Amino acid sequence: MKATLLAVGRLAALGLIALLAAPAVHAQASAAATPHAAASAPAADAPAEMAEPPPRQPRYLLRGPGGRAVTSEDFRGKLQIVTFGFTTCPDVCPTTLVELQQLLRALGPRAARVQAIFVTVDPARDTPQVLAAYTEAFDPRIVGLGGPEALVQRAAESFGVVYRKVQEAGAAPGAYTMDHSAGLYVLGPDGLWLGRIGYGTPVPEIVRRVEEYIDAAFSRR
Repeated sequence: MKATLLAVGRLAALGLIALLAAPAVHAQASAAATPHAAASAPAADAPAEMAEPPPRQPRYLLRGPGGRAVTSEDFRGKLQIVTFGFTTCPDVCPTTLVELQQLLRALGPRAARVQAIFVTVDPARDTPQVLAAYTEAFDPRIVGLGGPEALVQRAAESFGVVYRKVQEAGAAPGAYTMDHSAGLYVLGPDGLWLGRIGYGTPVPEIVRRVEEYIDAAFSRR
């Protein structure tokens, strides 16, 4: 399975850049949630893009590479750019990770002031080993976080993120997909909420906004 995920990640990194400009993908920038299961769930039932505005200081306690505990405090002093998804996501998640990959490359040395984080909303399938293989296929600087369902749910709520399992009636237990909020959630080096960059935002605009966040955050030091 790990080999399959690595292959998917590498193909995404090489081939999904074209999706960033595809109208069908960019049309989702203001969608309520990622439409992974549009055929099996009416649009009216899709979860909201954000359940509610996140608190001033979102917090999380999750498991990182090797199963070690990771909290929001571990990245103090860096700009945290957090996104939520799952490793078997067919489009939105790999597109977002390609964007993160391009962002980190565009920042050059300034990328050292940023920590990119991918939080799974499918912890039953996305073990720490699976997450590590998946994120590394895009960029080894992206950290994959997961853990028990209760901790993932708490982290999602802290960011105002909503997600749900979508499964057709009579499907096998492991045959399901996930609907979830998309986008990049930005925390300052003090852990405070700075803002959200919507899914489908062009990479040059993402880079511009993150550079502004870096300038504002670190010029005060």
